[in-house]
Amino acid sequence: MRLIRASECRAMPWKNGGGTTTEIAVHPQGASLDAFDWRISMAHVGGDGPFSSFPGIDRTLAVLRGNGIRLAFSDGETITLDRQTKPFAFAADRAVAGQLVAGPIDDLNVMSRRGGWAHAMRRLTGPGPHALEAHAGLLVLVAHAGGWAVTAARRTEALAPGDSALLESPGNVELSADNPESEIFAITLQPMS
Repeated sequence: MRLIRASECRAMPWKNGGGTTTEIAVHPQGASLDAFDWRISMAHVGGDGPFSSFPGIDRTLAVLRGNGIRLAFSDGETITLDRQTKPFAFAADRAVAGQLVAGPIDDLNVMSRRGGWAHAMRRLTGPGPHALEAHAGLLVLVAHAGGWAVTAARRTEALAPGDSALLESPGNVELSADNPESEIFAITLQPMS
């Protein structure tokens, strides 16, 4: 289990220059926005505008803070995401613009290179315990609210809000939190070959 503390994450500009993102993890380590296999980041969205295009990339988005965002795709599909909706997956090379519902938001973003990696993200809330199984690939846990205890392979680590844990082929993982308002995101990443 590799811990990634909030203080270790680096801020960088969006690909389209419209804001900044905080990179949590990327593979290969140090990869640029055009060369990653997968990437996990958080962004502050302070205004309406188009999303950056990432050819050949699949993306999943979840709202962390704020009242939500409406995604308007160029093909006419629209969807509104807020703190209660499931993380939403879409092709990152699909033209889309975001319109804030009522003020700025913070979001969690997972991207993986289509055909090379597949990913899924889910939101877990409440004290738990929550049991997860990940017998291949990677499991990345991103703590958003509350303190979390992560137990895998007889090792327990604490995650504060903003901290993450990266586990390779972890098997069975148990999560527990300190209060009913606690929230953590579980991201699975699987190589396709």
